[in-house]
Amino acid sequence: MRAAYVATQSADDPLAGLTVGDLDLPDAPVGFRRVRVVASCLNHHDLWSLKGVGLSQDRLPMVLGCDAAGLDDDGNEVIVHGVVSSPEWRGDETLDPKRSLLSERHPGTMADYVWVPERNLVPKPPELTFEEAACLPTAWLTAYRMLFTVSPAAPGATVLVQGAGGGVASALIALASAAGFRVWATSRSAKKRQRALELGADQAFEDGARLPERVDVVFDSVGEATWAHSLKSLVPGGTVVTCGATSGSAPSADLSRVFFLQLRVLGSTMGTREELVRLTRFLVATGVRPVIDTVLPLDDAARGFRRMLAGDVFGKIVFRH
Repeated sequence: MRAAYVATQSADDPLAGLTVGDLDLPDAPVGFRRVRVVASCLNHHDLWSLKGVGLSQDRLPMVLGCDAAGLDDDGNEVIVHGVVSSPEWRGDETLDPKRSLLSERHPGTMADYVWVPERNLVPKPPELTFEEAACLPTAWLTAYRMLFTVSPAAPGATVLVQGAGGGVASALIALASAAGFRVWATSRSAKKRQRALELGADQAFEDGARLPERVDVVFDSVGEATWAHSLKSLVPGGTVVTCGATSGSAPSADLSRVFFLQLRVLGSTMGTREELVRLTRFLVATGVRPVIDTVLPLDDAARGFRRMLAGDVFGKIVFRH
């Protein structure tokens, strides 16, 4: 089976271990369903796997990819929910201590086929292309949960999205704008600030810029590079929702600011199958669609990884199978 997979790992040269070629896989666990992948999507998680973060060497070779849309063996168009909970778990899959993502314990989606638990299949609405649907299970689902499940802010509130351009950030801008929030965004790139405005942001600022007023909620997936600015940007009693730290863990929690201004720091990870279903309904109802930076054939996966590693991306990189 053709696949893009981790052959070796290197923190200094992660792309050296990326291989696209034929790979024999072990038999799928009982109860898993096969999906013929039509499109998959690239995430920072895949780069971390190549660097050796979150994926042990004894699991190599490992097929990359958490996101996919394709056809099951009955010909149904489906989206793959990438959070795999333990068989006995019931309820919110993201709270299962034994959960994993595809490409951690089970082969991922950047292959001709992927095998997942039947409960991880979500019907793909006909209104969404396979490429659009492939963008949803990680970045867009993470943004949906941050905005509509974790954040306490209601439509009409002012929210700040740090690091416009990334997959989660661009999804947050589009979703929040469509839902009636006043959206501000930051980026060090003038081009990405302009793209954020086109996507629905009311205003866009340089990284670390002083804002016209403080905001109700900050959405931060960047971490160290933006954390101090995120806390300083909040109204007293405001909330920062964090889902990641692509620039590194925050060097200081600035607890004196947190307790004196009664700020709230809320963590958010991925999303549930039911939230993925609701996300697809939201997109169909509003006409919002994922922002796609580039569509490449799977055989050209290395080019997409290089773009992400260089940071020259606005939206999602999609692989067509």
